[in-house]
Amino acid sequence: MRRIVITGAAGFIGSHLSEALLDRGCSVIGIDNLLTGDMANIAHLANRDFLFIKHDVTNYIHVEGPVYAVLHWASPASPIDYLELPIPTLKVGALGTHKALGLAKAKGARFVLASTSEVYGDPLEHPQKETYWGNVNPVGPRGVYDEAKRFAEAMTTAYHRYHGLDAKIVRIFNTYGPRMRLHDGRAVPAFMSQALTGEDITIFGTGQQTRSFCYVSDLVDGIIRLMESDVNDPVNIGNPQEMTIEDIARAILRLTGSSSRIVYRPLPEDDPKVRQPDITRARTLLGWEPKVGLEEGLTRTLDYFTTKLQRA
Repeated sequence: MRRIVITGAAGFIGSHLSEALLDRGCSVIGIDNLLTGDMANIAHLANRDFLFIKHDVTNYIHVEGPVYAVLHWASPASPIDYLELPIPTLKVGALGTHKALGLAKAKGARFVLASTSEVYGDPLEHPQKETYWGNVNPVGPRGVYDEAKRFAEAMTTAYHRYHGLDAKIVRIFNTYGPRMRLHDGRAVPAFMSQALTGEDITIFGTGQQTRSFCYVSDLVDGIIRLMESDVNDPVNIGNPQEMTIEDIARAILRLTGSSSRIVYRPLPEDDPKVRQPDITRARTLLGWEPKVGLEEGLTRTLDYFTTKLQRA
């Protein structure tokens, strides 16, 4: 049986990864310090082959027995989080990645780094290919996340080149789905919670900036395909269907039937104006592309948020 270690296992994507790997017959060890993770995300895994360890991965990671793969997902990932937690964000990207890589090296395991489209910054190339080096402000407010992930990629690549570690890098584009937090700060949960409670829907900037939204099950499928592949170069995983922030807000208004009105606020510093993955590498090397359409994905997510708000 394959034993998989997932850092950040109680987070949004980490919990879905844990569940998907259990469904594939793996044994999963989930590690999280619960800084932004939530035990409710993994409570349903308690009676399965899932071991949870509360631990800060910026400290040495000890796991008994063999390990097939280490998936490093620990990090604040929402602008609200990394603006409030700049030092922990930098530490988990640097020290946490170093400790997770050390575990993979000690166990002879393969390693998968959760990187992000934010390594491209406010891009001057569109859509973004993996060969693009990015346009990032290292001293801007978003730099703590962007540069933490860029450093994590550099360290992961160094372990691959110097130690021969079988390391993979997934650059994740905007992803949404159940288990996102109500007040996560990202577009889909923010708009859904506002629409469902009748609050104004807050758009930053003109709303004409673009994003590409991928449903979480599609993302997880791509991550697992990458884990099982012999690919070591970075791979974009995301939905190439580009749309404006205003379009996604109006789609959520329509689905909820909400009477909320849209209001506009100033655009935060260094907020990317466009975001769209070129997924040629994922298509050709992994045979992957997204399958869940926007309306279907939003409907599933809306069901989750409606239930969560009723329980709140």
